This record gives sequence, C-alpha cells and structure tokens, in this order.
Amino acid sequence: MTLSRCGLAIAVLSAGAVLPAAAQVASLKPVSAFSTIKDEHERSVALFVEAAKVITSPRCMNCHPVNRQPTQGNDLHAHVPLMYGGQSDRGVPGLPCASCHGSTNTATLASSIASIPGNPHWGLAPASMAWQGKSLPDICAQLKDGARNGGRSLSKIREHVATDRLVGWAWHPGDGRSPAPGTQAQFAALIQAWISTGAHCP
Repeated sequence: MTLSRCGLAIAVLSAGAVLPAAAQVASLKPVSAFSTIKDEHERSVALFVEAAKVITSPRCMNCHPVNRQPTQGNDLHAHVPLMYGGQSDRGVPGLPCASCHGSTNTATLASSIASIPGNPHWGLAPASMAWQGKSLPDICAQLKDGARNGGRSLSKIREHVATDRLVGWAWHPGDGRSPAPGTQAQFAALIQAWISTGAHCP
C-alpha cells in the first residue's frame, strides 16, 4: 500500500508532531470603540492596528510568506511536506497545492491534524503581498500601493476583504485550528472606517 504525498504528510505529523489545540476565538473591537479618538489621523491608525489583528493572525500569515514557502499552524512552523509557491503561487510542477488541498476543508483520521484546509482558490498570496516578518507600517504601505496590491483602489481593498471567499476562509479554517479574530464583516467594517478616516498607516 502506498501513501499519497498528502497522506504521507499526515502520517509524519501523526507519528511525531503534536500540534497546538485551537485557541479561544479572539475578538475585534467594533468601529464604535474608536469614536472617542478625536484626532482623525490617530483614529485611522488605531483602526488599522485593530484590523491588523486579522492581517497578522496565523490564518493569514501562513499564506503570506516572504520566502514563497507556506507555513502552518499557530506557530508558523514549516509546511509539511516542504512546499514552494512556484510561478503560479499554487505549487510547483509535480507538487501543486492541490495535491492535498481541495475545494473545501477535509476531515482526517489523524490525531494530530484534524482537517486539511481547502478552498477553490487555495494558494499563496502574490509575492508583492508577502507579510511575514514585516512591520505594520510596511504591511499598511503594501496594502495601499496599487503597484503591489493588484491595482486595487482603497474601495476595492475593502470589497476584497469583505467578499473574497479565500479571505473568508480565515474565519472557517476547519477543525483543529483557531479562526482569525472577530468576523469577516467586522474586519471589513474596520477597513472601511480606516479608509474613511484617511487610510493612515502606523
């Protein structure tokens, strides 16, 4: 009997790795919590810092690596098996992301990894949107830079975070992993409020 690459990865994890249990669901402050900040520039920065709890969460960071190798888990450990984004950001010939990741989250029988995440568009974020190891000011500048964000205006950024299904996966990551803080709607509201107050960076 042979194991698929995906099955082999699960077997390796089952044999020796102990993955952290899913943490309590973290919350986000509502936009109204920032109404007492009278200076609009300061309020805008504070709104972005709150929204960044999502942007810098493991659910987002794992797929925004600088070295084009995805990470896993709440501790951003190396992906098992070792993966590279390749030219398409969806793996390399012979080992595409779709070797393991399907269109939906898939339960496993392994004790150490309860499910394999999935989405029809599973893959790495573009290299221009690599965030791991970067400061909030740097990430903020990336988001606003049309040359790096896929040519999106600020309103298109809000639409992207509010409606994109792959972004939305962060709040429905499957058994065994903690979701991003708050909800996708709360995150989008914070981004909209950040934009409305001038989209200032920390």
